[in-house]
Amino acid sequence: MGFGTVGSGVAKILLEDADSIAIRTGIRLELAAVVDKDTESPRKIVLPKGLLTGDLNRILKDDTIQVVVESVGGTTAAKEIQIQMLQAGKHIVTANKALLAEHGDQLYAAAIASDRSIGFEASCCGGIPIILALRTGLAANRINALYGILNGTCNYILSKMTQSGADFRTVLSEAQTKGYAEADPSLDINGTDTAHKLAILAAIAFGGQIRMQDIYIEGIEQIASSDIQYAREMGYVIKLLAIGERTADGSVSLRVHPSLIHENTPLASVSGPFNAVSVTGHAVGKTMYYGRGAGMMATASAVVADLIEIGLGSCQRVFRAMPMTTGQQEQIRIKKIQDIECRFYIRLMARDEPGVVARYGRILANHKISIRGAIQHEGRGPDKTVPVVITTHPTLELNMFNALDELARLKVIGTRPACIRIVDIPEDSE
Repeated sequence: MGFGTVGSGVAKILLEDADSIAIRTGIRLELAAVVDKDTESPRKIVLPKGLLTGDLNRILKDDTIQVVVESVGGTTAAKEIQIQMLQAGKHIVTANKALLAEHGDQLYAAAIASDRSIGFEASCCGGIPIILALRTGLAANRINALYGILNGTCNYILSKMTQSGADFRTVLSEAQTKGYAEADPSLDINGTDTAHKLAILAAIAFGGQIRMQDIYIEGIEQIASSDIQYAREMGYVIKLLAIGERTADGSVSLRVHPSLIHENTPLASVSGPFNAVSVTGHAVGKTMYYGRGAGMMATASAVVADLIEIGLGSCQRVFRAMPMTTGQQEQIRIKKIQDIECRFYIRLMARDEPGVVARYGRILANHKISIRGAIQHEGRGPDKTVPVVITTHPTLELNMFNALDELARLKVIGTRPACIRIVDIPEDSE
């Protein structure tokens, strides 16, 4: 279903590589039909005559078709199509992260009721087999932490800003020209796309139902080139991170936001449109998964992997045993963002006059925020202000929220301070 970018990639693999897949796996995959509303526009992939149709019933009423790849996208028609296909006795393979994140519980219930399964390896990180790793490869582990760069558009923008020193809007425009960003990039740059993927990964990693409202979301629109410059001076790189962590009290913190991470951290070296996920298990320790997070062939690779798993019967067994399908989910307590303790980077434009340092220092101290380091360069900005960069010791998010509100009211501060979290990703210990 759907003959766009992903659908074309899947068709290409099934038409060109069926023989080699059969040799490697013992499973022969046959492309039976392709359904799309547009049957006239030329595509890069030429289908055998008679395969392309605009009639949904071509799939729905053909009992010989066992699996349907849904690559329609969106959360309305795609949801209806998936439920129809499941009720008709067909397994589903999808890359539709928004649909799974927002309506996964309904789809999983429909699949179980029909004794079918849903494969969704392609939904989170393109060609990276992270779903397989979490569901089976790390099944012996209690997952304690997950840190991911899950959106190629944001990673491309931040990487180019780091390399060139250009501002956000300039690099976004370049990303759109090169095809790394959509004409409307809102869901990417505001963090929603990353949060959809985190919801799916966290549900598997932590064994419980995750709702979108459980995830704190902050995008990259406010990241300035100066923030990237100051971060580099201190040995940090700015990335949009998806974070899932078990905390000391047993609750789970789920958040998406720009983060300063140390330049020696493996995730810091992930550049351009690539994705990466670091997962820590109690037995295996720290593991890392890296690769292309989007694109026609990378995503198609993951889709076909699910087709193979369904053909082998393993997808069905694992799907039926997943906590979100058996109802044996953990009762996850979500730690709210204001209750999390974190280090912070603060950039403020302060008047270059006596007593200013004491005034903002007093506000931070009153909110139990301890300064770890500070940088102040010579040179003046608007209203005779100078940039002051501060890093803090760990403090509660609520303390920082309140301190920023008070700092913004100071007449000696030119604009509301910029604030970015510093994430200290734990190293593997022996």
